Amino acid sequence: SGSVKAGKMPEGEKMTHCKQEEEQQQKEEEREGLIEFYSSYQELFQFFCSNTTIHGAIRLVCSKKNKMKTAFWSVLFFLTFGLMYWQFGILYREYFSYPVNLNLNLNSDRLTFPAVTLCTLNPYRYSAIRKQLDKLDQITQQTLLDLYDYNMTLPQRDWSTSSTQRRSSRSLLHHVQRHPLRRQKRENLVSLPENSPSVDKNDWKIGFVLCDDNNDCFHQAYSSGVDAVREWYSFHYINILAQVPDAKALDESDFENFIYACRFNEATCDKANYTHFHHPLYGNCYTFNDNSSSLWTSSLPGINNGLSLVVRTEQNDFIPLLSTVTGARVMVHDQNEPAFMDDGGFNVRPGIETSISMRKEITMRLGGSYSDCTEDGSDVPVQNLYSSRYTEQVCIRSCFQLNMVERCGCAYYFYPLPDGAEYCDYTKHTAWGYCYYKLLAEFKADVLGCFHKCRKPCKMTEYQLSAGYSRWPSSVSEDWVFYMLSQQNKYNITSKRNGVAKVNIFFEEWNYKTNGESPAFTVVTLLSQLGNQWSLWFGSSVLSVMELAELVLDFIAITFILAFRWFRSRQKLSPPAPPLSSQDNAAFQDEAPALSAPHRFTVEAVVTTLPSYNSLEPHGPSRDGEVGHE
Repeated sequence: SGSVKAGKMPEGEKMTHCKQEEEQQQKEEEREGLIEFYSSYQELFQFFCSNTTIHGAIRLVCSKKNKMKTAFWSVLFFLTFGLMYWQFGILYREYFSYPVNLNLNLNSDRLTFPAVTLCTLNPYRYSAIRKQLDKLDQITQQTLLDLYDYNMTLPQRDWSTSSTQRRSSRSLLHHVQRHPLRRQKRENLVSLPENSPSVDKNDWKIGFVLCDDNNDCFHQAYSSGVDAVREWYSFHYINILAQVPDAKALDESDFENFIYACRFNEATCDKANYTHFHHPLYGNCYTFNDNSSSLWTSSLPGINNGLSLVVRTEQNDFIPLLSTVTGARVMVHDQNEPAFMDDGGFNVRPGIETSISMRKEITMRLGGSYSDCTEDGSDVPVQNLYSSRYTEQVCIRSCFQLNMVERCGCAYYFYPLPDGAEYCDYTKHTAWGYCYYKLLAEFKADVLGCFHKCRKPCKMTEYQLSAGYSRWPSSVSEDWVFYMLSQQNKYNITSKRNGVAKVNIFFEEWNYKTNGESPAFTVVTLLSQLGNQWSLWFGSSVLSVMELAELVLDFIAITFILAFRWFRSRQKLSPPAPPLSSQDNAAFQDEAPALSAPHRFTVEAVVTTLPSYNSLEPHGPSRDGEVGHE
């Protein structure tokens, strides 16, 4: 009995040692490592739903025994996710539309007086082209007589000409005959659209013929005879001006005979306060306060603290076929900006005192992604032909002039001359009129793309004007006013009231308005809105977003690990055995007889059966009796 117990003790110790090793292995498995990955996607998802701070996620695993609840919470959870990201999409779309807020500020300060341009409204009969204009007047007189039986009265002039002037007159007559002024029935005018409403066939329209070098002609027609005559006369007048080789020959300023009185802030103006330029249709023009070195400043608002002018509006030795109005034309604009009298100017009536009050307004736009404005025009694909800063009108006119030079081979006289180009003149460019009117139609229809290329400047200064009118001088004061003008300015006009006008330009108040833009949706605003949506749908914070990011990273890591294990398992597969060569076959055949003899193999199987837990427990006296019996 003692020998049997002694033989069983090592087996018990061995069993105890196995149990200790198994427990130690389990503890090592339960111990968390430095980098721990999950063994499956299911384990990862269960851990995330059980420990995340996102509301509702734990319902996906805690109710897994109830499939109906699990399905309900799954649908609700992913529906909430979808609604939240739909709101995210709306926020991102609003952010990338770059909305702006309009900021309105009222500032009060001493104001710099703007530039003021004043034109005579009468093209001057310059001495350099006087003879040619006289000849053009004779041709026009005969044309009106033939078309309308109207004998236009011309002033008495010296019609004697030299041989050079006679050759010039014959050349002018030849070119005028190539572009005659005609009257035709409406049905014969090719310039009328096909879908024009039906008109009386007895109605006539007047226009002039323009042809290219291939004798392809069309009629530039007008419904008004006055407009047609003015446009036809202006077309030939521009050709005459373009033939003058030196533009300085047209610089004939007559400041004293046009402006009788000039006063700013109760101080008299002088020649240092204005500059002169010539406009083909508006005649002599004078710009006040455009010298950047000494600009006027308004000390106080009101009519007595601005610019006051008395101007002569009588037409004398001018061109009546170009200008059909009497008075002067005024435009208020910023310094370093050209005066486009057609766009922003307005007329001053004779015998009237015109009081113009101004309000300054500055507009500042956000550039970049918020708008397509330009800072200085350097990023606009149009060359600035004007010696001024960039404006939208400067760009548009430069664009048309560049297209004119490219298409027609010459430049339009109304706009600045590009480098290497010359002004259009039908003595050198016979078909430029045809090309110009065709190009003008494309320009107005934006076929040239000038309105699309030219963008608004990011900073603009504008002046809002309002005008008031009164009779000047009054009936009780006109006698002494005209007497003083006649003594000081040699004013000897028969129709005195229609020969002068007065203009007052002043600031209405010191306040000026600034319209600015600021981003309505910044990055901070976007993050705030996204956080509000996230909290609304899931009641969580930024850390919850990091948990979701961690879930995505763990998912990617597990995917890579499983893919790596699959790749390694494919690599461990043994490659197929190579085919036997002829030498190996011969050796195998030589050894075959020796292998044919039978051999005996002895296989010993040692099976060790671990005792069960029951075998280690005592079973009472019968068990001991059996052992003792042995």
